[in-house]
Amino acid sequence: MASAGGIQIPSRLPLLLTHEGVLLPGSTVRFSVDSPRNMQLVSQRLLKGTSLKSTIIGVIPNTRDPEQDSDPLPPLHQIGTAGIAVQVVGSNWPKPHYTLLITGLCRFRVSNLLKERPFVLAEVLQLDKLEQYTTSAAEGVTDGEDGELGELSQKFYQAAVQLLGMLDTSVPVVAKFRRLLDSLPRETLPDVVASMIRTSNKEKLQVLDAVSLEERFRKALPMLTRQIEGLKLLQKTRKMSSDTEKRVLSVRKGGVFPGRQFNLDEEDEDGDGGDMATLERKIHGASMPEAALRVCLKELKRLKKMPQSMPEYALTRNYLDLMVELPWSKTTKDCLDIRAARTLLDNDHYAMDKLKRRVLEYLAVRQLKTSLKGPILCFVGPPGVGKTSVGRSIARTLGREFYRIALGGVCDQSDIRGHRRTYVGSMPGRIVNGLKTVGVNNPVFLLDEVDKLGKSLQGDPAAALLEVLDPEQNHSFTDHYLNVAFDLSQVLFIATANTTATIPPALLDRMEVLQVPGYTQEEKLEIAHRHLIPNQLEQHGLTPQQLQIPQDTTQDVISRYTREAGVRSLERKIGAICRAVAVKVAEGNRVPETSSSGQEPQQEDKAAPPEMPIVIDHVALKDILGPPLFDMEVSERLTLPGVALGLAWTPLGGEIMFVEASRMEGEGQLTLTGQLGDVMKESAHLAISWLRANAKTYQLTNLVGGPDPMEGTDIHLHFPAGAVTKDGPSAGVTIVTCLASLFSGRLVRSDVAMTGEITLRGLVLPVGGIKDKVLAAHRAGVKRVILPKRNEKDLEELPANVRADLDFVMTGNLDEVLNASFDGGFPGKSGVRSHPQLSSKL
Repeated sequence: MASAGGIQIPSRLPLLLTHEGVLLPGSTVRFSVDSPRNMQLVSQRLLKGTSLKSTIIGVIPNTRDPEQDSDPLPPLHQIGTAGIAVQVVGSNWPKPHYTLLITGLCRFRVSNLLKERPFVLAEVLQLDKLEQYTTSAAEGVTDGEDGELGELSQKFYQAAVQLLGMLDTSVPVVAKFRRLLDSLPRETLPDVVASMIRTSNKEKLQVLDAVSLEERFRKALPMLTRQIEGLKLLQKTRKMSSDTEKRVLSVRKGGVFPGRQFNLDEEDEDGDGGDMATLERKIHGASMPEAALRVCLKELKRLKKMPQSMPEYALTRNYLDLMVELPWSKTTKDCLDIRAARTLLDNDHYAMDKLKRRVLEYLAVRQLKTSLKGPILCFVGPPGVGKTSVGRSIARTLGREFYRIALGGVCDQSDIRGHRRTYVGSMPGRIVNGLKTVGVNNPVFLLDEVDKLGKSLQGDPAAALLEVLDPEQNHSFTDHYLNVAFDLSQVLFIATANTTATIPPALLDRMEVLQVPGYTQEEKLEIAHRHLIPNQLEQHGLTPQQLQIPQDTTQDVISRYTREAGVRSLERKIGAICRAVAVKVAEGNRVPETSSSGQEPQQEDKAAPPEMPIVIDHVALKDILGPPLFDMEVSERLTLPGVALGLAWTPLGGEIMFVEASRMEGEGQLTLTGQLGDVMKESAHLAISWLRANAKTYQLTNLVGGPDPMEGTDIHLHFPAGAVTKDGPSAGVTIVTCLASLFSGRLVRSDVAMTGEITLRGLVLPVGGIKDKVLAAHRAGVKRVILPKRNEKDLEELPANVRADLDFVMTGNLDEVLNASFDGGFPGKSGVRSHPQLSSKL
């Protein structure tokens, strides 16, 4: 291993300055590094180095590194230890620092300081031979080791052997000391022993400074002798106290504890015999699989031998009780009558044709094939459209048990898989707990708000759901608490979400996604009179003979007091109407209760309240709900140039979005406000560039009539509802139309809304969420909707009445968009621009 000249350390070493400990050759010490120069040494030399040489550094003891990099360097201790960094660990608490594990190689002397920043670098002179740490003990003593040095080394070795005989060799440190004593040459013993026995840093520094071997033995021998004397005194003290302990132990062994323990066991055996037999009968009668039965019988055997006072007794008993209560083979028989199922679904929910058709398909396949795995469905749609209630309705249609698991905010994978029984307070996960609650193995599980799962240090619950929602894996789902497989293949899983954007792709791939769009106004009207109004009348103690809400009034509530994709706000408004009428009815019935006896006064009082039924008209609606919250403001806000109406998609459904622009004298700057994302900002710059490039074609001018609309002009583009963050590419055509209206001075049509992504060449690209956007435009009273031509296929999903009420203009380029947005078309020079060259080749 050694060459002819011996193993040499590099002549230039980076120096680690430390005042906390002393590294001796052959020892391993952990150092904490947080000063500037030492931090730079770690980050620039140790972490970036790729060779073994880069891990060798010099450790200078008894020298404090200044707290500031600009402070002068203190005088360095002249003798240091070259070491190799075997581990580097970084941390930011309570402040940034590194922890280094360094093994000492040999001594060196600092001969010349080369630089002080960013870390200390110096020329060093090697003082020890590295070969002495790699040769065996037999080769260690050289021929020159005779006389006084030989006597010192022999004396030191014998003292070390004596110390080793006084220690317990089963301790890892003592075993390591024994191996080193047998293998290392004697000239290395002072360094190794001084680093392992209890010594102060000052004493270790004296051993380090002892360059000659004879002086090193003289410094280390008193430390070793002191350690031996201390151990002798400690052993004598322990021997004196051991006699007293033996007498105490003999009394305890004599009959106190064994007798009491034996009596307790006898009493427990008599009391628990019948209970254990009952539990064993339940285990055999649970019809569990062979693997689970073996585990239960093994745990029961352990439980019988276990005293009740042990903490593990309760844990094992709870585990066996859960295993017995689980529905290993209990099922409910499905109701497979398709005609009755269709009637029940239609009675419970209006519209939702996709969802109903999927349930009926499942029933039809179950009629043809009995052993069918439960499907994994995911209902995606805005809040309030009935995703959760339709899951409960599906369970009632199938005749199955229903269990809902709310996943919103869950950030611990143990909520799904359970805790291992080694933990205190362990419990099964929600899946197994739900099966225990319903008592059958084929329920309908509703996983509510699966898009709002969190992630934390306790794991990712979305990853734990991968096994649950995979038909190829969930037949052997293993909960951490059970630790045996349970078959989930017969469970019908239904997940609900507002958006698929936050669901991990792997989890989304395992589910069959069914979109549940928002309701049209006609659908809301039917839902209100079929379900919401009768339900609110029942909840408020009213009858149809006391309160009637005409369809015109309901239509007014839908259009002027709510604007949402679902029906929750509509139900709250109907509830407010019912409460107001309940006050009138209660006031009318209170008088006869306090009046004196007699029938005639009661009849006179009954005539005092309003005639029944109370019919809510537009005047009464305004008195109860106040002024309308939403007006048909589209036409009112499009009275000036520089305003256009766009369509946006949100997880809560579609929304209309106004875009406003104004210009003033300036330097050609573009200002964007309204909490816009990067994509929307880029769409605005695209629109400006396209309009400037085609300004002559469309006769667009600046404030003074110049050909460049931005010359001497500043543009301010604002998206109202500034507190709401907005992003996405679908506002491109709206921004172009708004700016074209501003530059030309013409008004955009007040009944036009639009959506679509634009390119720099003037193409209109398709976007998503068409159905929700069109329904939002329909709710707002828009008559014409401009859409990308490649989104024409999405119109098939729209209800027939919406398609009949709206005029759809399918566009492929911005020229068609502008012509459809302005009355009489947009002024342009015919024949100047040829559109075939703009057709996409994609």
